[in-house]
Amino acid sequence: MPKLQVLLLDDEPIVGKRLKLALSKTGCEVEAYDDPAAAFRRLDEKEFDVVISDIVMGEIDGLQVLDRVRQRFPRAKVIMITGYAMMSMARSAMEKGAFDFIAKPFKPDDLRTVVARAAAELGIPLDPGVGATRAGVTHE
Repeated sequence: MPKLQVLLLDDEPIVGKRLKLALSKTGCEVEAYDDPAAAFRRLDEKEFDVVISDIVMGEIDGLQVLDRVRQRFPRAKVIMITGYAMMSMARSAMEKGAFDFIAKPFKPDDLRTVVARAAAELGIPLDPGVGATRAGVTHE
């Protein structure tokens, strides 16, 4: 069974490490980056099913990541995360095609739930396991 391919981008390395571990428990194949330029280069090399990106970073922001993913991989689900819960940014991300938006701080289970919904829409079931059974596949 193919694994859900996830690119995770957060400029705080500890956040990326923590979320990569949480998503790996659900059977996802996760590549974590804390450098937006490196993540952009990787997006030129490989197609991902789900891209999770912080919005507020350095020179490259999450909305630019969203634009790049939407252009290159229209089928991919993009989930935006941010420590700056600004509704205008959330609205802008959703208008540009983001799948969902999560404000920090959030629990790993919150992200697993959103990723499980994205996987279900893509028709790629997550492997049963600790994270997948706890996150479940919910439809709002």
